[in-house]
Amino acid sequence: MTVLVAYASAHGSTRSIAERIGAVLTEHGEQVEVSAMSGVGNAGAYKAFVLGSAVHSRAWLAEATCFLERERAILAERPVWLFSVGMPAALRGPWRGYGPKEEALLADNLHRTLDAREHRLFSGAFRREHIPLAGHLICRLLGIRYGDYRDWPGIDAWASKIAGELKPPRSVPAPEPAVGVVVPPGAAVAEIEEPEQETDTDHDNNDHRHPEQD
Repeated sequence: MTVLVAYASAHGSTRSIAERIGAVLTEHGEQVEVSAMSGVGNAGAYKAFVLGSAVHSRAWLAEATCFLERERAILAERPVWLFSVGMPAALRGPWRGYGPKEEALLADNLHRTLDAREHRLFSGAFRREHIPLAGHLICRLLGIRYGDYRDWPGIDAWASKIAGELKPPRSVPAPEPAVGVVVPPGAAVAEIEEPEQETDTDHDNNDHRHPEQD
């Protein structure tokens, strides 16, 4: 069966990360389909899910949360990994520590809906045209810098980890029977006693025996 990598993207970063995850899973031998969540038809046709959404106001987009609610029964029966795309890497100064708090908040909210195997928060590309004028002023006050913060090595590593977990466990081959005589379990091995060798003293004693002792 196929692994579905589905996303809800606002400006394209989440889509690009989903496509990268799909490419890595394909390299590991998985059959993968990458699609926007709004375009997913029969969710029951997939064996596993990697689902991601852009983060606005510390929450997933409506398209993504609706998908989780609609497909909750199927997702509860299949392995699921979740990822969010925000801008923690763009934060500066005292706001830098907000990233881990946001990830924990997102994971807690998502796990209330779905018992996923893991959740990751990635940074996306943050550009001036993504926000209104008022947002520029806030970003300046917070020291936020525009730029592309997508961590491709980290994304690749996480996708490879998922691919490893999707592989069925390897069966341990049975040991080959030993060549030769098979000793039943618990059977005792008889000790072979060697005949006693006649010593020089015994030989001398035999030579001095009296005739009546023969």
